[in-house]
Amino acid sequence: MKVVLLCGGKGTRLGELTGRRLPKPLVEIAGRPILWHIMKSYARQGYTDFVLCAGHLSEMIKQYFLHSKLYGGDMRVNMRTGEVEFLGGGDEDWTVTIADTGAETQTAGRIARVARYLDPEGPFFLTYGDGLSDVDLAELFSFHKNHGRLATITGVAPPGRFGELDLDGSRVAELKEKPEETDRYINGGFMVLDREFVRRYCEVPDADNIMLERAPLERAALDGELMMFAHRGFWQCMDTARDWELLEKLASGPKVPWQ
Repeated sequence: MKVVLLCGGKGTRLGELTGRRLPKPLVEIAGRPILWHIMKSYARQGYTDFVLCAGHLSEMIKQYFLHSKLYGGDMRVNMRTGEVEFLGGGDEDWTVTIADTGAETQTAGRIARVARYLDPEGPFFLTYGDGLSDVDLAELFSFHKNHGRLATITGVAPPGRFGELDLDGSRVAELKEKPEETDRYINGGFMVLDREFVRRYCEVPDADNIMLERAPLERAALDGELMMFAHRGFWQCMDTARDWELLEKLASGPKVPWQ
C-alpha cells in the first residue's frame, strides 16, 4: 500500500520555527524533520512507498530527499575525478514520490493531483505532515477492510487543554478541568481511503479550492461511507510552537512515544 502525506502547508502558527523559508514538514524534532519521523513510523510497520503532496516551498522538500545521503552518514570525494562515495548512513529503503501540488491548493485538490501515482484500485494510507502517533497500522487497515466502506479516519481523544462543561440546558451539570480523557473524538489523520473515494469526492470540478475535511469527508459521512477507527494511544500534532516544544521534550526522553 502507498502512503500519501499532505505536506504542502505553510505552518504560519509556528512562528519563527518556519519563518518564510522553511516548510512546516521540515521543522526538526530531535535533529530530524517531523516528516521523517512520520515516514519512519510507517516504515517500521512495513509501509515504505510514499507519495508526498508538496506545496509551499516544495523545492526544499525535494532537496531534502535528493540529498538525504549527505545528512545520514559519511562521504568520500575524489577531488580529481569528482567521484563521490557514501560511507554508510541513510539506510532507509524507501521509495519517495514528491509531487508539487501547488502552493495554494487545498487538501482535496492535492489528493486529486497525485491520483495518477496511486494504484488504480484498492486502498491507500493518508495522513498529514505534522502529526505523530503510535497507531497500529495493521489494525487500522484490518478495520477498514472489514467494514467495506470507502473511508476510515482515525479518531483520537487528546487530553483537554481547556476545561470541559457538561450542560443540562443552561445549567452546568459537571465541570472537568483539563480532563486527561474525553469521549469527544477529533480526526487525528492516519486515514485509509479507497481509490473510489478519490474518484467520487476529490476528482471533481474546482477541487483545488476544496478542503478534504469539508465537502469530501462530509459527503462521505452523509452517504454512509465514512467510518472511525478509535485510537486511545499516543497522538500529538504540531500546530504551534508549544506543540513543537512538547514533541522535542518527548523525543529526548527514555522512550519516544511515537516509536
